[in-house]
Amino acid sequence: MAEAQNSTVGSSTTAGSIAVAAESTVATRMSAPPSFDVADFPVPHGREEEWRFTPLERLRGLHDGTAVATGVGVKVAIDAPEGVTVETVGRDDSRLGRAIPVDRVAAQAYSAFEQAGVITVPKETVLTEPIRIAVHGQGGVAYGHQVVELGAFAEAVVVIDHTGDAVLAANVDYVLGDGAKLTVVSVQDWDDKAVHVGQHNALIGRDATFKSFVVTFGGDLVRLHPRVAYAGTGGEAELFGLYFTDAGQHQEHRLLVDHNAPHCKSNVAYKGALQGDGAHAVWIGDVLIEATAEGTDTYEMNRNLVLTDGARVDSVPNLEIETGEIVGAGHASATGRFDDEQLFYLMARGIPADEARRLVVRGFFAELVQQIRVADIQERLLARIDEELETVSGSGR
Repeated sequence: MAEAQNSTVGSSTTAGSIAVAAESTVATRMSAPPSFDVADFPVPHGREEEWRFTPLERLRGLHDGTAVATGVGVKVAIDAPEGVTVETVGRDDSRLGRAIPVDRVAAQAYSAFEQAGVITVPKETVLTEPIRIAVHGQGGVAYGHQVVELGAFAEAVVVIDHTGDAVLAANVDYVLGDGAKLTVVSVQDWDDKAVHVGQHNALIGRDATFKSFVVTFGGDLVRLHPRVAYAGTGGEAELFGLYFTDAGQHQEHRLLVDHNAPHCKSNVAYKGALQGDGAHAVWIGDVLIEATAEGTDTYEMNRNLVLTDGARVDSVPNLEIETGEIVGAGHASATGRFDDEQLFYLMARGIPADEARRLVVRGFFAELVQQIRVADIQERLLARIDEELETVSGSGR
């Protein structure tokens, strides 16, 4: 990509169900209504608003029903601290199905899984070590479902680590009781041929706090759909994302924050870097402030750094406000090339070009990496950024 694809700054305005069914934002008016039934969603052809950026032929049949679970698609291992309940349940468990799929792949994932994982943190339990969920692809097709539920005033950190090779469609539900605090780090570090499509649903209880970090490096195609709704007043959501899109990769993050309760907050910040021919990143940020959501305070931001020619970014923030009684609402999106002036400044002070480039890109991501506060994940992400930069060093632009 020779020039910035999208560079806009949105204006600022001052003034309970996990079903997250609000679909009235500008970008989703033409979507099918949420449903558990796959048949309610037509097979996409790429002309639909919600699919127009996605290369359907690379979904390996997840979108049209031809991807059949192999039974050895992924292996899931859960390491939980004492006091946490980890269960494998059947489809009839009442804790499943509280989030309604919003597209055909999510509905297919819900219809096709055989067993689901349920992780429960009892009320008032404060964990000092993370819950770790390792999802390792074993070369097949898989459909999954996971529920993480925190009781009132519980506190936990959950790390979900995706590795290996698989074609995976999965739904993950996060349910926060009143006053609970949950931090989730979802790392997509797949092998080069993997395909991962996921819907992440968070229901935030009264005065509860939800913090999400979505980190995407690997895979041929990754398409994630984080969604947030509020079950009571005073809830807060922070959604952070970091992605590094390499040659030929398609990485797509589509967010919806549904402010359906009064006096709640949300903050969205996603940053991405791209390099190489055919690298394609898509970020869709939808925020809906419903008529009942007086006192809302929300902001969303997406920044993209294009390191080489041949890469493409589509960044679309959408903000819909149905009440004037809000604290504040705004959005911003910008995409630009690597800053040669910064590189020259560092090189003029004796720093080699490769090291200077690494410092600039690390600085671009530093704000988000520091927020994670899981030491081994921070170190791993910085190492992965350095690895990605090594593939472009000396290649020119």
